[in-house]
Order: sequence, then structure tokens, then C-alpha cells
Amino acid sequence: MAPSRNERDAREARDRLRSYSARQQVHEGQRKRRWRDNLLAIVGVVVVAGLAAGTQIFYFTAGPGGSGGKDSSASPSPSASPSDSAEQNKGDVPDPGLAEDRDWTGTLTINEIALGVTLDGKKAPQAVSSIIQDVQKNYYPDKTCHRLTDATDFGVLQCGSLTGDGSGDPDFQYGPVENAPEDGVYPAGTIAMARASSQYSMDHQFFIVYKDTKLPTDGGGYTVVGTITSGLDKLKTDIVDKGISGGTTDGAPDVATKITAFSLK
Repeated sequence: MAPSRNERDAREARDRLRSYSARQQVHEGQRKRRWRDNLLAIVGVVVVAGLAAGTQIFYFTAGPGGSGGKDSSASPSPSASPSDSAEQNKGDVPDPGLAEDRDWTGTLTINEIALGVTLDGKKAPQAVSSIIQDVQKNYYPDKTCHRLTDATDFGVLQCGSLTGDGSGDPDFQYGPVENAPEDGVYPAGTIAMARASSQYSMDHQFFIVYKDTKLPTDGGGYTVVGTITSGLDKLKTDIVDKGISGGTTDGAPDVATKITAFSLK
């Protein structure tokens, strides 16, 4: 017997309901996938940005222009108390007595440009001892100068990274900051130690100031270890004036730059 009209209508209603429910499930699944994908994308952006920022602010957290445009640089955090477990020397940090409380003179050669240097072992014994130890161990030859800045009141060439990109040198770290200028002014020819926000984050990396530079003082400043006594003009002509990769004000020098020798006595 043929189904009645009511039965057909009921069956068609059930079919429509099942079809609608199926479409809703598909829609809901798509919505959840889009939400999940968007969330992952946001997390990915945050992570990438965080990693980039971590690399960018690891050195010169307060430097204008930042690393690779890295105005990167939010102000350094106030240093923690020395009792803080993070605020202490780590690894094979040399005895500050190695600096012998005296001046050290020598030659730092970058891309065959011989720079006369004088390091002040009296005013910055820990940092100078670190450089002396690295020189004695022949650490510096072939290490790159990975960062060049050219912004208003911020002109430095940063060198000596163990990894070659400035991302960190984990074999030792030391502090606190020594011999930092109270006014934050680093005259052309200054040699100072790079660091992160912590005063106990100095290692092998140093920077050469090629034009008068102003850096924040609220995080303790940067340890001045000495001065360039000759060759700065040639460094500027042969490396600085050639520009920065990508045409930015902060990044890798356009001219591949590395340390070829470092001697002290």
C-alpha cells in the first residue's frame, strides 16, 4: 500500500533534518579548523616575533635603531640584586687579576685593517681579563663582526660572537658592568663590551664605537674596556662607509667583516 501523504511529509522532514544536521556538522568542523589554524598562525607569529626579538635585543637592548633595524631596543631592565641566582658569573670566567691592574696595548686586525688598541686593566679588570684570556687562547681570529649600526648618535661595529650571528655565547658569562660612562656618551674610538639586559651577560663580544654614540644608562650602561688609538679612519672608509646589508641602519655590514688577528702585551 502506498504511503500516505503524512508519512511522506514526515519522511521528507526527517531527511531534510538529517541533511541539515550533516551540513551543520561540516560547517562546525570547518569553523573549528579555521579557529585552530588561526590560533596556530597567531602563536606562530608570536613565537617567531619573540625569537626575533630575543635575537635582536640580546645585545644593545637599548641601542637606537636596534639590530637590523632592531630598535630593538627597549630599555634594559634594571639589574637584579647580586643575590639573584641569575646575577652571577657562569662558566670559565677568568680571574680579574689577569689584567694586572695596568694598561695593555696591542693590535686588533679586522679585514687586514690594523687598529691600535689600549685596554684599561685598572678600570675594567674583569672585562679586560676576559679579552686577555681570549687573546691568549687565540679565540678571536676568524670571528665575524656581525653587526654594524649607522643611526643618529649610534654608530658601532660589534664583533667576536662565538656563533657568528650574535645570538649568544654560552661557554661563559660574567658581570657586573665596569667603567660605564655616567652620561651614557661613548666617544668615537671607544671599545666596550656588548651584553643583554642582565649585567651578568657579557662574554666574548665587544663593540667599537666609530662615531660619538649615546646609549641609555638605566640598565647600568656598557663596560668600557679601552680605546682605538689608530686606524679608525680606515675602518670607517673600508667597512662602515660601504653600508649595511639591506640598506638598513642596523644589520650585517655589506662588506664581509672578520677579525684576522688580535695581539696584546
